[in-house]
Amino acid sequence: MGVSTRTPLIAGNWKMNLDHLQAVAFVQKLHWALKDAKHEFEAVDVTVFPPYTDLRSVQTLIDADKIPFGLGAQDLSTHDSGAYTGEISGAFLKRLDVGSVIIGHSERRDYHQETDEVVAAKVQAALRHELVPVICVGETAEDLEKHGASAVPVGQLEIALEGVPAKADIVVAYEPVWAIGSGQAATPEQAQEVCAKLREVVKAKLGEDAAARTRILYGGSVKAANIASFMRQPDVDGALVGGASLVVDEFAAIVRFQKHVGV
Repeated sequence: MGVSTRTPLIAGNWKMNLDHLQAVAFVQKLHWALKDAKHEFEAVDVTVFPPYTDLRSVQTLIDADKIPFGLGAQDLSTHDSGAYTGEISGAFLKRLDVGSVIIGHSERRDYHQETDEVVAAKVQAALRHELVPVICVGETAEDLEKHGASAVPVGQLEIALEGVPAKADIVVAYEPVWAIGSGQAATPEQAQEVCAKLREVVKAKLGEDAAARTRILYGGSVKAANIASFMRQPDVDGALVGGASLVVDEFAAIVRFQKHVGV
């Protein structure tokens, strides 16, 4: 496919952390930290994924202060409206200027028993409302032992992309479940191997153009100390960051990974 023209994406998944006041303070501090470091905002896309209750406050701040961050949600309903207590529609997210949504995170698959078919339905729900689905795939330690690193995430992505238009804007996030929160990341070579196979799935399902433009992220114990090694890999286009995205200086250093690449 030649030299990649994909803009790297660093995404911060806050999970169930930070209330709306803490969220506003965090985004302000992160913006200041990056400005103080003279970060080139056009070189790396930054998106934060706060809890639902923070979205309006963060959106208002981003808009009012013209902060160049994207805003994402951590989940959405398969339904657009109706008698679904506790669910959040993609239509609601779109009205809040949310641009993307995490779908199929391993915690949703595990704690809420979300199947591959539910994930696929949520991808369609996101696309109906012009939200970019960040499709999470990954294997457990048991999967790794039985099937190797790529078999499960490849199968998950194949199902998630059923019926997705070739021109759709999607992001794929490879998160080895055994690495999330463990402090033990996959090696850069392991990440590259799986991400390359995931790109082949995108190519087979959506075509070569889609494969060339689709950003594939690595997630799983990403930190400032290891981000550059992942970003040197040709099929790793960024990171979905969990715990480290809650520490301003650490997350700012991850966003500024280009300072360390090649050093």
